[in-house]
Amino acid sequence: MTETFDMHRRLSEALADSTEAWRFLREFAEYWQQPLRPGDGWSERELRAAEARLGLRLPAALREAYLVFGRRSDLTSNHDTLLAPDELRVVDGALVYRAENQGCAFWGVMLDALEHDDPGTVMRLDLADKAQERWEAWNPSLTAACVEMVMSEAVQYDKGFTDYAEWETGDAGERLRDLLQELPAPGPDSRWFSGPDVLVRAVEGFCVHARGRTAEAMEQLRETLPWGDWLEG
Repeated sequence: MTETFDMHRRLSEALADSTEAWRFLREFAEYWQQPLRPGDGWSERELRAAEARLGLRLPAALREAYLVFGRRSDLTSNHDTLLAPDELRVVDGALVYRAENQGCAFWGVMLDALEHDDPGTVMRLDLADKAQERWEAWNPSLTAACVEMVMSEAVQYDKGFTDYAEWETGDAGERLRDLLQELPAPGPDSRWFSGPDVLVRAVEGFCVHARGRTAEAMEQLRETLPWGDWLEG
């Protein structure tokens, strides 16, 4: 891996082509965390057992994710959780594969889309009024969902150089755009930005998550973005 990683170019390629998405995920893991290695994924036997229990076939893209990095909690489960194969379940016509850390939301694939290798994904909020719960379209493909998952978990890695800032006025993305390079969005709920050795996710009207490759990069980011109440700054 070279000392630089062109996030904008590589992410653009990943979101346009599923083959490039898997290459991006390997390069991203090596640059921001640790290289992917044999044993980082679940086994075929474990996936087949899950399929037999559920009575369905997992889409090729989901199988690939589980086989390649499904056990890497640093890439999948720092905040929200990629369910283990024996935790996969069907809820109201969708295969649920990921859960928000407090059970407030779930991500899945509609059962009638499982025949596709790389189907779109859906999201469902856990509401007090269960009659109001609906599966809503989320990512256009499972590979895009995997890219979003790994990036989102990376900026919330509790053993890395990460930070969090409350930002409730709704214009964090616009202010970030003036200071960092905006990236193509891998999902619908956030805007992404990068700078020298830093990665930033802005959830409009809520918060900013940031990750640096070094303590120095993270401190420079805090100085560049002095607004907001940085948790660690």
